[in-house]
Amino acid sequence: MRTLLLAFAHPDDEGMSAGAMMKAKDDGHRVVLLSATRGEVGEIYNMDEAASRPRLGEIRTQELEKAARVIGVDRLEFMDYRDSGMIHTADNEDPRSFNRARLKEAASKLAKLLDEEKPEIVVTFGADGMYGHPDHIKIHHVTNAALDRARGWKPRKLYYTAIPRTLMQAFMSQMPEEMREQQNPDMVFEGTPDEQVTTRLDVSRYIKRKREAFEAHASQNNPDSWFAKIPQEAYEMAFGTEFYAIARGEPGTSLPEGDLFA
Repeated sequence: MRTLLLAFAHPDDEGMSAGAMMKAKDDGHRVVLLSATRGEVGEIYNMDEAASRPRLGEIRTQELEKAARVIGVDRLEFMDYRDSGMIHTADNEDPRSFNRARLKEAASKLAKLLDEEKPEIVVTFGADGMYGHPDHIKIHHVTNAALDRARGWKPRKLYYTAIPRTLMQAFMSQMPEEMREQQNPDMVFEGTPDEQVTTRLDVSRYIKRKREAFEAHASQNNPDSWFAKIPQEAYEMAFGTEFYAIARGEPGTSLPEGDLFA
């Protein structure tokens, strides 16, 4: 048995790698998931704002636990930093936030988990944090710093989650105009340059469970959003393949790889 460890920032970040986790589990590997925060300042849908806001961290923890059961995660851990909120918000400067955490301290916490699990494969966000979220960028730096601290052990490969730039451009062009207008202007979805994408996982057989895991995050799912209403056929086309970019280590096969453990 080998181990896949994924380090993300919030409950629901794991959704884009749910297929990789399900595939690893089916292939007999151990799956470990780390969330740096409990998502305390996320948006709230499908529940009363006033009643839910004070305990949103608890709610989102329970949602992630449910999603993890659907996915088949063997071990779920939290670093227990506070959610830093979207870029350029006051929550970025909260001294309890992950954004303000000292890199050395946070890296030590992750390094302890890495030493315990000694994963063969590690996955986290790339340097742009997918769309510039402070916590996504922070977990990128924390993961790399933790791996730099490793002594006598290192994973075979570190991957960054990726969406090929051409695919991102096609996706954005098909988004209804009203949805584009509602987007936070600070959130820039550029995608990963296609030539940097090294790995393409066919996870189409896990689509139903991926959607079930995503729907476990009820507090974050706007029922009126275009994404929530996307037809199953389009959903399968958009999420039946997961993309990754090797950041450390060497590919085990010719590119593009079809398996993180290749």
